[in-house]
Amino acid sequence: MEKNDENLHILRHSCSHIMAQAVQKLFPQAKLAIGPATADGFYYDFDLIDGHTFTSEDLIKIEEEMKNIIKQNLTFEKSEVKDVETKIAEFKSEGEIYKAELLEEHKNDNPTLYLTKDKDGNILFNDLCAGPHIPNTSYIKGNAIKLLKVAGAYWRGNEKNKMLQRIYATAYWNKEDLQAYLTMMEEAEKRDHRKLGTQLDLFSVREEIGAGLALWHPNLAIVREQIENYWRSEHRKRGYVIVHTPQIAKSKLWEISGHIDHYRENMFFIQKENEEDEQYIIKPMNCPFHILIYQANRHSYRDLPLRMAELGTVYRKEKSGALSGLTRVQGFTQDDAHIFCTLDQLVEEINEIIDFVKDAMAIFKMEFEVELSTRPESYVGSLENWEKAEAGLKEALDKRNMKYDINEGDGAFYGPKIDFKFKDAIGRTWQCGTIQLDFNLPERFGLKYQDKDGSMKTPVMLHRVVFGSMERFHGILTEHFAGAFPTWLAPTQVAIVPISNEKHIDFAETVYKKMRDAGIRVKLDDRSESMNYKIRESLQDKKIPYVCVIGDKEIETNSVAVRARGIGQVGTLSVDDFISKIQEEIKNKSYELTVK
Repeated sequence: MEKNDENLHILRHSCSHIMAQAVQKLFPQAKLAIGPATADGFYYDFDLIDGHTFTSEDLIKIEEEMKNIIKQNLTFEKSEVKDVETKIAEFKSEGEIYKAELLEEHKNDNPTLYLTKDKDGNILFNDLCAGPHIPNTSYIKGNAIKLLKVAGAYWRGNEKNKMLQRIYATAYWNKEDLQAYLTMMEEAEKRDHRKLGTQLDLFSVREEIGAGLALWHPNLAIVREQIENYWRSEHRKRGYVIVHTPQIAKSKLWEISGHIDHYRENMFFIQKENEEDEQYIIKPMNCPFHILIYQANRHSYRDLPLRMAELGTVYRKEKSGALSGLTRVQGFTQDDAHIFCTLDQLVEEINEIIDFVKDAMAIFKMEFEVELSTRPESYVGSLENWEKAEAGLKEALDKRNMKYDINEGDGAFYGPKIDFKFKDAIGRTWQCGTIQLDFNLPERFGLKYQDKDGSMKTPVMLHRVVFGSMERFHGILTEHFAGAFPTWLAPTQVAIVPISNEKHIDFAETVYKKMRDAGIRVKLDDRSESMNYKIRESLQDKKIPYVCVIGDKEIETNSVAVRARGIGQVGTLSVDDFISKIQEEIKNKSYELTVK
C-alpha cells in the first residue's frame, strides 16, 4: 500500500472503526453515530446512553484497547446490505438509532457494511460505511495513533438534536510523523490567538453582544490600522477606487442577486413591524452594492477595467459550534473588491490580482498554495457561462505555470473561484484570499458597457479579496507571529523604564514625548514595580519589541540603554540615534529587530 495522502486518509478512516470497536468493548452501552477521517486525523461520535462522560483516563484505556485490536491482524471486509428493512429493524433493536437513521436515508444508494474479522473469519465488529478501508490492521502502527481530546457534537450538527461525545484522534504511517504532528500541535496551542487575545489585550467576545461578534481592543485596533493603511495605499497604487456602502438593503436587491434563493440560511433578516412594511436584510455580501455603483453611470470600453474596493463589514449566520475566536465569526470586514472588465482583459486582471496576493503575503512573510474550485450543485446562470468562467481561471493559472489543486464542486453559487491558502510560521494552511469569476450577476442586473463598435455588451465581473476577513486574518497573524508582532505592527513599539521614578522620571518623560512626537508608539512605565519585573513583563509577557532603560548614565549622555525582545541587552544609544533606527525599521516593515 503506497504511503500517500489518499491512502493515509483511508488508513485513518479504518482507525475510526477500530476506535469504535474499542469503545464498544470498554463501554458496551455506547451507541455509534459517525466516524469519518479528516484533514489531520479522524473522529467518532458516540452516545453513552448511561450519561457517562469520557475522561482523559478513558482515552488512555481506549487507545490501549485499539492497540490490542490492531495486534490481532484483523481484516476489513465489505458487505452489501441486501435486506435494508431487516437491517434497519436490527439496528433499532440494538439501540443503534443513529445507524438506523443513516441507513433509512441511504437505503436506495446500495448501502454497505464493513466487517472486521479475525483470522478464523469471525465477525468482531461491523459498521455501516461506504468505505474504502485498508485490507487489514497490519498497516496500522499502534505507536502511530494518538487520541487527542473529547468534545461535544450535536447529532448532524443540529442544535435541536441530542448532544453526543466526539473523540478526536489522529494516525500516521509511523511514530516519527505522529511526533512531528504532536509537536506542531503543542506549538499551535502556545500560539492560540484566543489565549494571546486575553494575554495581550487584543479582543474579546461578550455574551451580551452575541457569539461570533468580536470587540477589537485598542491594541489589535492599532495592528488593524497599520494593515488598513497598507491596504488603502496599495489599492490606490494598483488603480482601484475605494467606496463605502450601507449595512442593510431591501430584500428585492437580494432577490435579484440570487442570494435569497441560494444563501438564505446564512442571512440575517430584519423583523418587519407590520405586514405592509418592506423586508430588509443585513448584508452578507458587498457585491450587489458595487454593482449598483457601476449602474449609476454609463460606461464604455475605455472605462474598463473598473476596479472597485471596500473594507465592507458583512454578517452571516454560522452554527454556534463552528464559531471560534476571530477565525470563525458572524460579523466581519472583508477587504473586498469587484473588477468589471471585458473578456479580453480577464486573464490580465486575474494575473494582477495574483501579483497583489503574492506581494501582500511577502509583506507578512507567508507563502501560499492555490486551489481552483469548480461549479457546485446549486448554482445560477448557464452551463456555457460556467464553462467559460472555469476555462478563464485555468488559463490564467496555466499561463503562469502555477501549481494548483482542483476542488470539484466547491465554487460560489454564482461562479468558480481561485482560493489562496496562506501558510503560517508552523506550516498550517489557512484559506484567505480568493478570486471568483462571475458572468451571472452582471447579466442578472443588466450591466452594460459600450464597445468599440458601438454595441452594448455585458462586462465580466471578478470578486476578489486578498486577506479575506480582517477578523480571520488578524487571528491568523497573531498565531503566525505568536503575538510577537514585528515593530511596524506592534501595538506598543517601545517601553521606557526609569530605574528610579524619583531620580529619573523627568528625563524619561522628556524621552517619551520626543519618541511620541516622532510617531513611535511608546509607553512610559512609571509603576512602582521593580525595574527587572517591568523589563521582563514588557519583553516576554507583552511582547513589546524594545525596552529603553533610563538611569544616571543615560541622563548624563542623553541616551537610552536598549533591550530587544528575544535578544536581551543591545547597548546604549543616543536618543536621536535610537529614534532614527526605529523609524527606519518601521518604514521598511522589517521583521528583524534592527537596533542591535
